[in-house]
Amino acid sequence: MEMGSFTWILFALLLIPSVEPFYLPGVAPRDIQRGEPLQVKVNKLSSTKTQLPYDYYFLKFCKPKKIVNSAENLGEVLRGDRIENSVYTFKMREDQSCKVACRQTLDERSAKNFKEKIEDEYRVNMILDNLPVAVPKQRRDASQSKVYEHGYRVGFKGKYAGSKEEKYFINNHLSFKVMYHLDPETDFARIVGFEVTPNSINHEYKVWDEKNPQLVTCNPSTKTMIQGSTVPQEVDTGKEIVFTYDVSFESSNIKWASRWDTYLLMNDDQIHWFSIINSLMIVLFLSGMVAMIMMRTLYRDIANYNQLETQDEAQEETGWKLVHGDVFRPPQNSSLLCVYVGTGVQIFGMTLVTMIFALLGFLSPSNRGGLMTAMVLLWVFMGIFAGYSSSRLYKMFKGTEWKRTTLKTAFMFPGILFSIFFVLNALIWGEKSSGALPFGTMFALVLLWFGISVPLVFVGSYLGFKKPPIEDPVKTNKIPRQVPEQAWYMKPIFSVLIGGILPFGAVFIELFFILTSIWLNQFYYIFGFLFIVFLILLITCAEITIVLCYFQLCSEDYHWWWRSYLTAGSSAFYLFLYSIFYFFTKLEITKLVSGILYFGYMLIGSYAFFVLTGTIGFYACFWFVRKIYSSVKID
Repeated sequence: MEMGSFTWILFALLLIPSVEPFYLPGVAPRDIQRGEPLQVKVNKLSSTKTQLPYDYYFLKFCKPKKIVNSAENLGEVLRGDRIENSVYTFKMREDQSCKVACRQTLDERSAKNFKEKIEDEYRVNMILDNLPVAVPKQRRDASQSKVYEHGYRVGFKGKYAGSKEEKYFINNHLSFKVMYHLDPETDFARIVGFEVTPNSINHEYKVWDEKNPQLVTCNPSTKTMIQGSTVPQEVDTGKEIVFTYDVSFESSNIKWASRWDTYLLMNDDQIHWFSIINSLMIVLFLSGMVAMIMMRTLYRDIANYNQLETQDEAQEETGWKLVHGDVFRPPQNSSLLCVYVGTGVQIFGMTLVTMIFALLGFLSPSNRGGLMTAMVLLWVFMGIFAGYSSSRLYKMFKGTEWKRTTLKTAFMFPGILFSIFFVLNALIWGEKSSGALPFGTMFALVLLWFGISVPLVFVGSYLGFKKPPIEDPVKTNKIPRQVPEQAWYMKPIFSVLIGGILPFGAVFIELFFILTSIWLNQFYYIFGFLFIVFLILLITCAEITIVLCYFQLCSEDYHWWWRSYLTAGSSAFYLFLYSIFYFFTKLEITKLVSGILYFGYMLIGSYAFFVLTGTIGFYACFWFVRKIYSSVKID
């Protein structure tokens, strides 16, 4: 019965993200009349082969008279998005064919840029009414539903018939299709789809008229599209390229609220379900086993210890009770441990609140850059919890230099992150990519760190120090006890590495989807799954640390403080190993800079994961040790 109700709760949780979210500022529906002008905006050029985004106008595309940058939030800038206006303008529900955008003649530099971007399989990203442009493709499983590819390719490589030399061709003719949902009562419409089919056409004309160019290869009056035999447009120095486009409007049954569904359609959603349920079953089974072992063994131990009448019998006892006089002895580098625990609390707070916001639909892909902005701001405001938890622990260790510990908490983790980030940013900047942070954004991040985060860490630290220290349940002896020789499987390195396997195993399939969304330009939106996986991670980290800590204390080794942190934290080591495996099996990155970027960002991710899981493990073990030593009678 209990299992059945648990399954229902689980399903309810999984279904949370499919509930239609309410509208947010900037992503509210827009009702458009017939003939109203529509402006297509252009975003960055992106490639999964190089991971370096570029500004759309880095290539010699048609430019409007004045390029206007759309308002961007912090998250968009961090992602490398650069949203600008373009020459592509439509009128609502009025089809146009063969509109000439402009004519460009390629010099040596612009031809070289085009060739490089075609070689690296760059895609052009455009936006209409907050919907990204997509190229429709058929699903692999022969079902009728469409799958979208994000953005269209700049061009392609090919050979002329009878020639062995590979040439570069550009997609210079775009056939746009705008789907709209009509309200029959008001005759207003809402845009619910934006597709493009790119073509490469070597346009011809008799005389070029700048105001009203007429092409031989394309006739707007008869709306005839070019024949299949048309020669594609080659890219080379001195070549002249005419950029053209058509637009057609199509009525659709899709409601505005579900217009993102096709973008978020996953090819392998079945794998997702099975993997989650699979890892959940494994973890539930493990939890049951752990709980059983813990309850039975511990209750027996505590009962036995409390029944021992004579001092002699107590002396003969072995196991965890023997180290009661040393188990709360402060560890070496105790202030560093306090810093790491405080930072872990900060990351935990940020992750938890971000996920709750995402579950409620605030951070959907339509709210571009929202996820990144939320994470940065939450990180900054969680500084107060970092300061509080590190100072509470430091006071328990009877430390005196609380200001130094607070400074370390405020600067150590962000400092390491910022240094790596700065080096990576310099590399991106060297490649002239739009992914490089502008100086202003860099300054804003430093301001958030120094202006808000650091003072909050000090406030939290002050509040933590004002509180009375945490009392140990047993007294600590003056002289440290000798730790007996440990069996090979109880040696620190072995038990630490074993401890990380289980938490990593619980999350690694979800990790595959997250890496795919980051590096292969997919949308990640299944925050319901992610939240469950996060809970599984918490439980697994806590359990494995408690079990290994119990075995460690039973073999009379009381150095558990750092060991408990490293046991759970070692799952980050496996995370980094997996990212290496992913790099060589799934990604086609060939450039050195792109490789450095990938491993730099994965190193930052793994480091944050280490601090988060280590802190969870530490607190679980801390609670466990206090619990067992407060339940036995110590003479």
